[in-house]
Amino acid sequence: MTFQRARTEEQREIRRRAILDMASAMLDEMPVAAVTLNELSRRVGLAKPNVLRYFESREAVLLELLDQFLREWLTELAGELAAGVDEDLPMAERAAAVAEILSRTLSGRVVLCDLFGAQGSVLEHNVSVEVVARYKRASLDRLATMTALVQKYLPELGENATLFCLNTVLMAGALSAYSTPPPSLRAAYRAEPDLARLHLELKGYLRQALTATLLGVLPGRRPA
Repeated sequence: MTFQRARTEEQREIRRRAILDMASAMLDEMPVAAVTLNELSRRVGLAKPNVLRYFESREAVLLELLDQFLREWLTELAGELAAGVDEDLPMAERAAAVAEILSRTLSGRVVLCDLFGAQGSVLEHNVSVEVVARYKRASLDRLATMTALVQKYLPELGENATLFCLNTVLMAGALSAYSTPPPSLRAAYRAEPDLARLHLELKGYLRQALTATLLGVLPGRRPA
């Protein structure tokens, strides 16, 4: 892919979109840590200084992708909750259904979970105050959207709904790092299958964690 010099706002937006699309394609092939600005520049057909005209760093690219993927997941989540949770069911059954849907839809978006996991330790570094503030404002909007979705089906959560939603994405990010072992660890599992007992399967463990969290915060569901 090669580009002529962008002269209009439309051409600049096309180039920005091409950079984001290529970064997204790279994340389908490799972990977040392996995505470099040099390789992104090579694949998109732009010199590195030209990429930096559109995004100040690779972290800025990945933060924008994280917000994009999060918006897409929330759109999917709204439909899945509407189809899969009967608002007339008892609270415990609604909680189980919500935990199942959250874990299933998140585990189906491994790249999103990987980006969640890298957000605090990697993505929010090497970016300007302007970029990280813009991302944080967007994140608060997404969190509010997620909170409203969850509260619709579990109004009993009350003020705990926001914290539950934040914990959900944090757990998805943390567990994803353990659910996709590197090649050396996969080889160790093949050589000694007993070691695989330590391997975490994202959907199942996330569902258990979310269910346990809900049982702890829903009224009348706290353990004695």
